Amino acid sequence: MTILTKVAQAARKVTARPGPRVLSVKAAWRLTPNMIRVVFAGPELDGFPQGREGGNCKLLIPDAGETRDQFANRLKSGPPPVKRTYTVRKFDADRQELSIDFVAHGDDGPASRWASGAKPGDFLGFAGPSGPKVTRFDADWYLVAADPSAIPVAAATLEAMPRDARGVAIFEVTSADDLQEIDMPDGIEVHWIVHPDPHQPSSAQETLIRSLEWPEGRVQTCIAGESGVIRSLRAYLATEKQVPRTDTYISGYWKIGLIEDEHQKVKRSEG
Repeated sequence: MTILTKVAQAARKVTARPGPRVLSVKAAWRLTPNMIRVVFAGPELDGFPQGREGGNCKLLIPDAGETRDQFANRLKSGPPPVKRTYTVRKFDADRQELSIDFVAHGDDGPASRWASGAKPGDFLGFAGPSGPKVTRFDADWYLVAADPSAIPVAAATLEAMPRDARGVAIFEVTSADDLQEIDMPDGIEVHWIVHPDPHQPSSAQETLIRSLEWPEGRVQTCIAGESGVIRSLRAYLATEKQVPRTDTYISGYWKIGLIEDEHQKVKRSEG
């Protein structure tokens, strides 16, 4: 083995990502009829980075009946468990508590199915998190929009804003009972839209956004949700409103009719 090879191997060891954590459930409850909050706690959260609210993470779902030891061994040796992308909603470093919000859609997806039955002592795998999606707040006005899948990133972004921020926040939810309390600045005008069937396309967010009186000055966005909605809004912001890409966070989190693995393939193919 050459010296160069040894150096390369050493560098890989230093820079390698840490393996997944196996997190334990402290509590789980229905935040709203269609949203479940799961709080994880325990020594596995030692060293968890602060300030990552709104960042994405990967949740690795154990099989039904799988023990913690069996799951931990599978993370090391395979086969890999089902993996889904979620958002860090809150992290309390003093309490070592991590909160993740799940859209509750029954047994239709493995993560929703797991969250629906989550109870203290349950576990799953966790990889990440990334940094937050919006890292600076120096615009004159903010536009935030989300469907249920993206409420965690939108809420975390609003909570991180300066208290004198101005703008509009639009949330599309399944039921009027799904409204949440979010600690947003007083200068944010909030709209809740009820769309009872998320499996059907909706143009309600775009219609409302197009009706807004566009402000003077610099605009910054945090928009995420169903890919069809996002594609149309991205074109509107870039072409008609000419919002620079550097001021635009906009992302498709899911697509009607596709599971996550299929949606990710589509996103990669679209560049």
